[in-house]
Amino acid sequence: MRPYQFDPKEVIVAIDIGTTKVCAIAGRLNEYGKIEILGMGKVRSEGVLRGVISNIEKTVNAIKEAISAVEKQLGAEVKIVHVGIAGQHIKSLQHRGILTRDNAHDEISQEDIEKLIRDMYKLVLPPGDKILHVIPQEFTVDSEQGILDPIGMSGIRLEANFHIITGQITASNNILRCIEKVGLEVADLTLEPIASSESILSDEEKEAGIALVDIGGGTTDLTIFHDGIIRHTAVIPFGGNVVTRDIKEGCTIMPYQAEKLKIKFGSALADEVYDNRIITIPGLKGREPKEISEKNLALIIQARMEEIFDYVLWEVRRSGYDKKLIGGIVLTGGGSLLKHIDILAEYHTGIPTRVGYPVDLLAHGYPEEIATPICATSIGLLKHAFEHRDYESALNMPVMEQEEKVPEMQEVKQEEKQLPLSDPDQRGWWDRAFQKTKQWFEAEPDPDLN
Repeated sequence: MRPYQFDPKEVIVAIDIGTTKVCAIAGRLNEYGKIEILGMGKVRSEGVLRGVISNIEKTVNAIKEAISAVEKQLGAEVKIVHVGIAGQHIKSLQHRGILTRDNAHDEISQEDIEKLIRDMYKLVLPPGDKILHVIPQEFTVDSEQGILDPIGMSGIRLEANFHIITGQITASNNILRCIEKVGLEVADLTLEPIASSESILSDEEKEAGIALVDIGGGTTDLTIFHDGIIRHTAVIPFGGNVVTRDIKEGCTIMPYQAEKLKIKFGSALADEVYDNRIITIPGLKGREPKEISEKNLALIIQARMEEIFDYVLWEVRRSGYDKKLIGGIVLTGGGSLLKHIDILAEYHTGIPTRVGYPVDLLAHGYPEEIATPICATSIGLLKHAFEHRDYESALNMPVMEQEEKVPEMQEVKQEEKQLPLSDPDQRGWWDRAFQKTKQWFEAEPDPDLN
């Protein structure tokens, strides 16, 4: 990618700080509303535990490395980023707000709804918690219930149900601190399950009723949609790393060997393993190699994945929408890449399941490494940022660097064009002789010589 083939004002950079990887992606919207990927950096994460930063220095180094890769591809410096937040500290609650208006004849405006939302931020929360998102559900206008959009209606009493998502102040502060240490500015913090839903689910699926299950390295995030609105969110403190740990302990091997086994030979359903190959794992220095059958490996993985789906099913039932999920379950995140995981989820929960890939939002010609559930959150953060961005203040590329170079080139060209033809200081003797000869031939004839 050559530098300055795009307008820096159009570019947005998103960072997904996960338990297993830190992924930074830069993109812009093309003329068809699709996201064109301009740069990507993916680095192994070692300073995050279950979605929460546990080592500032390691996380800062990973972010630096990921951003550096993006800057190299962009040929420009990143200034502002959009960041996701997740982790086992995320909680959700339901609350009802009431607004009594002065005039029953005036139409309900966006300001009235924003006033209701602002009132939700005044809720008293447990010490150390803060509100991340306030999502309106249904509205009630003068006892008329089930209204999704009350703008333009008339009424005195405006009520609304809200889905409120909270998180720990220290967790969000640690994210902000890491970004600032890298020398970047945070545009906003978005809940990662919400971002993932932006890149995976269609509006029709959200309307029908669907559960998005994002199986990450440290946590499994659940988001339930119905009638186009988020109805329930939950974070299950188990993910792909727990599966790796089970393999490590069950086979008495090193963690990196367990991870490779899971990725290359792992299956979430033991009944689907027919070959039952024997996998040989090199032993430590001077020790005999270990052998494990593919079926036994699948049994270890299946036991843990069934436990995770038990929690998912419990949360779905707790939400009250278990009978309303016409769209079923959609799996995403790195954990969804396990073979036969969709079959296991369907068998275990009794709900139709598919694996979601974030390709519908991407412009043609996207790199293969980005068309994976692992990057669903990063692409969703980009889409969420494009929908809610402020074009005046969201400059995340150095405009000055581009502006300084182009005018200088233009000025030089203008100077070359405007050099006076008859200036003796700027010309050699040959130019002066040629100019005088030209003037003599072009001069008007002397009437006295006729």
